[in-house]
Amino acid sequence: MSDQQSRARPRSVITSAGQIGSYRPSAGTTVVAGAAAALAGAALFNIYQARQAEKANPPLGRFVEVEGIRLHYLEAGQGSPVVLLHGNNTAIEDFLSSGLFDLVARSHRVIAFDRPGYGHSERSRDRLWTPDAQASLLRQAFSQLGIERPVVLGHSWGTMVATALALQDPTALRGLVLLSGYYFPTARLDVPIFAPPAVPLIGDVLRYTVSPLFGRLILRPAIKQMFAPHSIPARFDAEFPKELMLRPSQIRATAEEAAFMVPAALAMRDLYRGLHLPVEIMAGDADRIIGHDDQSVALAQELSSSYLHIVPGAGHMVHHAVPEQVATAIERVAHMVQGR
Repeated sequence: MSDQQSRARPRSVITSAGQIGSYRPSAGTTVVAGAAAALAGAALFNIYQARQAEKANPPLGRFVEVEGIRLHYLEAGQGSPVVLLHGNNTAIEDFLSSGLFDLVARSHRVIAFDRPGYGHSERSRDRLWTPDAQASLLRQAFSQLGIERPVVLGHSWGTMVATALALQDPTALRGLVLLSGYYFPTARLDVPIFAPPAVPLIGDVLRYTVSPLFGRLILRPAIKQMFAPHSIPARFDAEFPKELMLRPSQIRATAEEAAFMVPAALAMRDLYRGLHLPVEIMAGDADRIIGHDDQSVALAQELSSSYLHIVPGAGHMVHHAVPEQVATAIERVAHMVQGR
């Protein structure tokens, strides 16, 4: 018998009655096996891509370890400290490519952190990384790095972490600069779209298989939406490590923060009036990600010690649109406290 004939014959099996029969895989079994093989292949590909992205984009700064978690930070300049906290799914390079980091470093000691799970910072699975949890971790990092009474700037999701820092201990900060922030709970269509990879087990499968592939399809349009109505700045396009955004580990961080966004705002909304430190609130009136009227304007009405600056024609990435104005806002907060 030829090899071809042997392969064509069904495999013999012993039936429950002791008779010799034949076994043919069902169509359903074949489909399941094929799907499993495809998912395994996708996972291996995505793990390889993540390692290549990290190799192509090594850490720019140093690390501080807090509670067993390594936080990546970049530091420059001298003077009173200013801490920069980025938004969801970005990293330190966002502040570098906008020029804000270098502007602030001219007259301050500026420290930009990769928040847990972003860039080159770790994000353990032993806790829920709410704004309050991230603030607690950062306070310990401040202590280790000798960062005393900084001005803390937060952008987008980072504004909630910055606000949580102030709520935990207002006397530990000089003041806040809040850019394009989310402060009050609203219905958001992006939550059901981006949150599923945060679901235990199912989310793990998604972020190692289909989520990075889906992310590559929507990444460019999503970035355009962030900068709209302006175009994507050439420096951001050239310098920001977009492949790091598509790693399974960072997808988990992004998904979790999408899921935590509304509950976190709900938990903090009744606490804002207790803040009496200087606060600069900035937003673009053309922001397509977070509405300025029901967020930034509403927060300014809650805080008697705040200054509101709405930037005409600017979108969500206001620090790219007007970095000099943001640097000036930082100076106002620093001098307001120093002049007391």
